[in-house]
Amino acid sequence: MTMMTAPSAPHSLPGSDDITRAVLANGIVVLSRANFNSPSVYISGYFSAGSLFDPDEKLGLADFTASALMRGTQKRDFQQIYDALESAGASLGFSTSMHSSGFSGRALAEDLPLLLDLLSDTLREPCFPETQVERLRAQILTGLAIRAQDTSEMASLVFDELLYAGHPYARPEDGFPETIQNITVDDLVAFHRRHYGPRGMVIAIVGAVEPQQAVEQVAQVLGDWQNPSQPEIPPLPAFHPPDSPRRRHHMIPGKSQADIEMGGPGPMRRDPDYLAAALGNSVLGQFGLMGRIGDIVRERSGLAYYAYSSLNAGLGPGAWDVSAGVNPSNVEKTVNLIRDELIRFVTEGVTQQELADSQANFIGRLPLSLESNAGVASALLNIERYDLGLDYYREYAGLVQAVTPEDVLTVARKFIDPERLVIATAGP
Repeated sequence: MTMMTAPSAPHSLPGSDDITRAVLANGIVVLSRANFNSPSVYISGYFSAGSLFDPDEKLGLADFTASALMRGTQKRDFQQIYDALESAGASLGFSTSMHSSGFSGRALAEDLPLLLDLLSDTLREPCFPETQVERLRAQILTGLAIRAQDTSEMASLVFDELLYAGHPYARPEDGFPETIQNITVDDLVAFHRRHYGPRGMVIAIVGAVEPQQAVEQVAQVLGDWQNPSQPEIPPLPAFHPPDSPRRRHHMIPGKSQADIEMGGPGPMRRDPDYLAAALGNSVLGQFGLMGRIGDIVRERSGLAYYAYSSLNAGLGPGAWDVSAGVNPSNVEKTVNLIRDELIRFVTEGVTQQELADSQANFIGRLPLSLESNAGVASALLNIERYDLGLDYYREYAGLVQAVTPEDVLTVARKFIDPERLVIATAGP
């Protein structure tokens, strides 16, 4: 086990002097930071079993598997797992994304051994009882039926299909009704056996526990875990942004609202462009009452129930898009107004004052996001996932202040092409 450890420091932002990073013999990375102002601990982490591994005909398999982990193990049935958590006032849950599955939980510091034992039990020895799997399948299918009637969700799904055509990011992580119906208990067992293991696993523990003790407790329950068959994460295929406009409407009869999602590719989280794009996005459709987009579409024109822009950046190709919910009769007017605002954005850029306002917002809200153990755990995982460096949050204010209006304009022109927009709509 290799470890970089540090004494507790009074600095409010996490950094290299108060984050402990240890690598267990089997490759699991443990990150920990003490906070004795709270009697609780928060654990969070991820492991390499995301929906990238789903076959097309069984899309949603990774998500289904993660959702089934707490339905019963070799040692505990469904009721015993939840009784153990409830008796300690603790919580534990799993989720799935494109590249990984993840977990999070909280407990009083004295119950950290119990929480880690439950985490190890559900990760390593789930038994996928058939009755529970069928109950879970019914819940997933109900969720997909609700999604099919949600104009916002369906506009987002169609947007991804258009933007990422031919790329794994075009596929929804929770699958489709027909692919969920295709998944058997044997599929869940096989996916778990092949893809669950220590490779690519990262665990963050923050709260009223000494980091050295946190590392030792993780090593006790997960340090001997091995899975020789666990595959390497497959490389993402090349992403080719659309070279012409793409548009599609998804019909949902009987709706009184239509949803619009329009935009194009964005930077990856690791890209040098990311901070300039994030600050530009704040001006475009976030700051105050949803930025310039909210001002022109909602406040001045009264066309939308909501309108804002988003920058979705992760390990792979990102998306930079604008979302709006409107009366179905106002779809074309709204699309044209948003396009005009995007043209203005890539022509004029942002003013010094708009940028300064967003910079102050970014810097001011960072300490607020790190007030809770959960917020710090999330920050530690970001540091590891995107290789930001242990002192990233100490350096953050300087990095934000260094962005200029010219940087924002350059990155806006790099990613936003008003002549090649992807436009997805859903509604009547």
